[in-house]
Amino acid sequence: MPARSTVGHLVAAAHPGPTAVVTSLAAVLGASARLPARRLLTLTGAVLSGQLTIGWSNDLIDHGRDTLSGRRDKPLATGVLSPRVVRFAIGVAASTCVVLSSLCGRRAGALHGVLVGSGWAYNLGLKQTPASFVPYAVAFGALPQVPTLCDVPPRTAPATRSVAGALLGISAHLLNVLPDLADDRRTGVHGLPHRLSDRQIRSAAAACLAAAGAAAQREVALGRSGRAALGAITGGLGSVVAVGRGTAPFYAAAAAALVDALTLIAAARSGAAGSGATRSNRRPGNRERRGPSTR
Repeated sequence: MPARSTVGHLVAAAHPGPTAVVTSLAAVLGASARLPARRLLTLTGAVLSGQLTIGWSNDLIDHGRDTLSGRRDKPLATGVLSPRVVRFAIGVAASTCVVLSSLCGRRAGALHGVLVGSGWAYNLGLKQTPASFVPYAVAFGALPQVPTLCDVPPRTAPATRSVAGALLGISAHLLNVLPDLADDRRTGVHGLPHRLSDRQIRSAAAACLAAAGAAAQREVALGRSGRAALGAITGGLGSVVAVGRGTAPFYAAAAAALVDALTLIAAARSGAAGSGATRSNRRPGNRERRGPSTR
């Protein structure tokens, strides 16, 4: 198999869409937290390598199921990509992830390990249980904390960001399975979304998106009119997700998730500005001058 073909098939097997979204969100959150360039690159590399292991392991574990379902979009299922190559790629990516995560600092590295472990737990069996949403909630809830813990000194982001991230993760899980519901049920996958109707899935996803937006907005200074406008936008998109037809719910969900993600980023920027000012005020040159001694 030509090298270029192998690389292309590996990219296709890594779930490039979700991998790119999570990695980009981590990078933007890191930049918003004003991480130094070297730490930002280390963080981005750690998240990317971790997401690659999750994507490849998903296709490797589901190899037989995807083959039975006739998935033409899966390189392993069509036989154009060897499982041996995927196993080797997972080993390289996992080793890279461990090294880069450790360079992010003890707390950030440990939490990123939890994030990646959640993805593997989903692939290894939780996807077939009513708790299939838990790995998504844990991973996306942890994601806003990793960049701030990567800072020096490490700092914890407000809990509202993790709440918003967790709700975004649950909505992503609910909507992500919609195109594959029939194939999944036929091959024995019975996660939480598979136990719900199509309408229930979309309604729950819309509610999670709306709640994620509300949580993220708590840190952003929008004013009453700004919050009302943003609430109207997310509410309208949520309604389309819940009751729309055709491809409209998918695009509305993507738009609502983007709005929520941008709100999270804005919150991270405002939080970084505040923490930067606090650090600046603690520098020796900025100490408050005392008046003459009265002794």
